[in-house]
Amino acid sequence: MLTLIYSLILLVACTLLYVISFVALVVCYPFDPKRKVVHTISKWLTDIVFGLPPMWHRRVLGAEHVDPRQAYVIVLNHNSMVDIICFYCVPLVFKWVSKYEVYKIPYIGRFLMMHGDIIIDRGSASQAMGKVMNEGKMWIDRGASVCIFPEGTRSKDGEIHRFKAGAFLLAKKAGVPILPVVLDGTKSVMRSWWRLNWRNTITISILPPIDAEKVAATDTKDLMASVHDDMVAELARIRSGKNE
Repeated sequence: MLTLIYSLILLVACTLLYVISFVALVVCYPFDPKRKVVHTISKWLTDIVFGLPPMWHRRVLGAEHVDPRQAYVIVLNHNSMVDIICFYCVPLVFKWVSKYEVYKIPYIGRFLMMHGDIIIDRGSASQAMGKVMNEGKMWIDRGASVCIFPEGTRSKDGEIHRFKAGAFLLAKKAGVPILPVVLDGTKSVMRSWWRLNWRNTITISILPPIDAEKVAATDTKDLMASVHDDMVAELARIRSGKNE
């Protein structure tokens, strides 16, 4: 019953904020090149999502590493769809790189399209890479960050697996820092498709950014390996409780 009531409240909130977002996009389009207004409205929605259940918590570690004036390529580990919505508490305007199938999901797909997020077809690797490079750099040039899951797909076991090069090549091309972020607790929000875990904590740990000069000077494979190892170590620290 609680899940049903919660879902109905979210449906009303989504409908209302979707209409507001559409109006905001049309009205602000000429003078809001990175779509900050639409992004802010989505933040309101995610604040409702995580604010209603009293025993749901999002804790952000390493917030001091974020410069709201800086555009980044943000790399995150990927466990569930909750990864996307939980991250809006971080004070950056960003665009997601996401597979085409996500945009078929009611409401979520429409919101992501209004944001200007980067839609890729994973069936064509070369075309997807070209789109990430071109659209990613376009948004970075406008002052927005780009969020990429470098594993390329969700982790089935909750661990961080092998990275793909796209995020690192984009950072090199755009001349911006890489901001590594480790997420934990997003996989346990739902016990099953129709049952929520009403006691859950999501940890968002932001690691120190790798500055643009180091990104440019470091071999891509070495850069990928270094960031991967740092994120794996941070996930282990979170789970061991050493970041409490």
